Amino acid sequence: MYEENFGERPFGDINKISPEDIPDHDFLLAGFPCQPFSIAGKQLGFADTRGTLFFNIEKILYEKRPYGFLLENVSRLVTHDKGRTFKVIIDRLEKLGYTVYYKILNTVDYGLPQLRKRIYIVGFKDRIHFQFPKPDGQSLTLSDILEPEKDIPKNYYVSKEIREKRLSKVKPNAPYPSIWHENIGGNISALPHSCALRAGGSYNYLLVNGERRLTGREMLRLQGFPDTFKINVAYTQIRKLAGNSVSVKVIELIAQEIKKAIENNKPEHRYKQLELEILPNGTFRSQSSIR
Repeated sequence: MYEENFGERPFGDINKISPEDIPDHDFLLAGFPCQPFSIAGKQLGFADTRGTLFFNIEKILYEKRPYGFLLENVSRLVTHDKGRTFKVIIDRLEKLGYTVYYKILNTVDYGLPQLRKRIYIVGFKDRIHFQFPKPDGQSLTLSDILEPEKDIPKNYYVSKEIREKRLSKVKPNAPYPSIWHENIGGNISALPHSCALRAGGSYNYLLVNGERRLTGREMLRLQGFPDTFKINVAYTQIRKLAGNSVSVKVIELIAQEIKKAIENNKPEHRYKQLELEILPNGTFRSQSSIR
């Protein structure tokens, strides 16, 4: 789907690509799997091998020395292991010579009707001032996102048994339209927005008006993708891709602030030049100078 929309085929599994083989670049955009830190998972953090993908990002920054970066993860990352996991991440980014900023932003505050709290981490080689975008309010509603009911194929609708079960648990006077969310405890909430899309969520995790599943187009709209974005994969795959994606509008606003910060400060690229040595335990020993 990436190739269909952007004309480029991703090179593959980052674990199998040496940082030295990655082209030089000015800005790194990256995420690392959220499952190790998610409240919906087992919260194993770096004890889970998927959590170590952060160290791939660290090695790329060490090898390629881009001017800056933007990273994204679940908000749970900040409090995981009483904050120790996040402290390790920030410390290691700063040891690479970056000025680091971070903040939890909720997609619903930035124009899209989806409750999606994520931690965003921004870094620059220069010590320049940066501020995250201020909330601009929810400009799109579910009515803007949802496709006409007459156009929804019948296979998106759940069984009569599931509908009745949900109806028996939801509070009366549910808003319309609404998305009915079932949490881990089995409780049902009918909300005028969506809860966070999840790659591994059950097919009935979110139901439109308690009756049907979201379509692929609706999921992409909730993440801020334009209708011109082409879908050429099966429904199972689009669920995973939409659940793993960032919210486009939020990233766009952060990118605008990054651009503004660089232009306003007019950095002369007087950055810390670090002489780094990777020790056997995976940490760095460094001696810095200004270049």
